[in-house]
Parts: sequence; C-alpha cells; structure tokens
Amino acid sequence: MVYRVLADTVVLIHFLWILFLFSGAIWGRKHRTIKILHLSGLAFALIIQRFDWYCPLTYLEVWLRSSYNPEITWAGSFIIHYAEKIVYLELSRILVFVFTLLICCFNGWLYLRRHR
Repeated sequence: MVYRVLADTVVLIHFLWILFLFSGAIWGRKHRTIKILHLSGLAFALIIQRFDWYCPLTYLEVWLRSSYNPEITWAGSFIIHYAEKIVYLELSRILVFVFTLLICCFNGWLYLRRHR
C-alpha cells in the first residue's frame, strides 16, 4: 500500500514539475532562486530529450509500482490515472524534443522580455 501511495505521489510531483517547466519564467523573473531552478530544469529536460533518456521520476514511479504489485494496471484514484495520461503522452521522441525546444524558447522570451 505504501508503494502505491508513493508511486501516485511521484506522478503528481512529475506533473507539477512539468507545469513548472512550462510556466516557471513567470515566477523566475522576480525570484533569483526560482530562476536558477527553472533554467536548470529546462537544461536538464533538453539533455534528457537530446540523448533519448527518460526522466528519473519515471524510473522511480515504475520501480514503486512494480514493488507494490507487478501486475497492476490501474487501481488507483482517477486523478492519478488521468495525471499519468498527461505526464506520459504517447508522442514520438522527436515531437517531444521539438516541444521541449519550444518551451525553452518561450521561457527564454519571458526572461528576456522587458518588464513593463
């Protein structure tokens, strides 16, 4: 039971991390620590996409789920079920890489834009 709760928590953290990568520049423009974390996260996302690696959170979630029950398909909450569908979209690796580049460009534009 503990492994299942931990796996669900990892999926939610993964989802929140993805949201942060999309919109972190909004807060990063005002807070230096958030800016450093956000830019580091974007760089890490580019690196794992470029070298065709998986996010460590994915490995952690798979390990936790297999530790709970190797045959489990979906027995958790519906929120986790749909969060997983968002986090683990069925897209080609090239398309994911292009989206990662677009996110980096968008956030770079937000950082470089003059505050009005």
